Amino acid sequence: MSLEYAVIFEKGDRNWSAYVPDLPGCIATGQTRPDTERMIREAIEFHIEGLRAEGLEVPPAISEAGVVPLSL
Repeated sequence: MSLEYAVIFEKGDRNWSAYVPDLPGCIATGQTRPDTERMIREAIEFHIEGLRAEGLEVPPAISEAGVVPLSL
């Protein structure tokens, strides 16, 4: 089964963080964006495995992310 979840990446002063709006509590951090992408992928897989092991429903991927261009 293939799923795609929207992931929000945020750059901090010394690291990156990421979270998945459709999977509350699914977060990851890393030193670089690529590290964080790898970590959030693993976190999503682990989160879904945990839901399934508990017999809980896996939430659908309904959130979308985008960029809104501005002319200031």
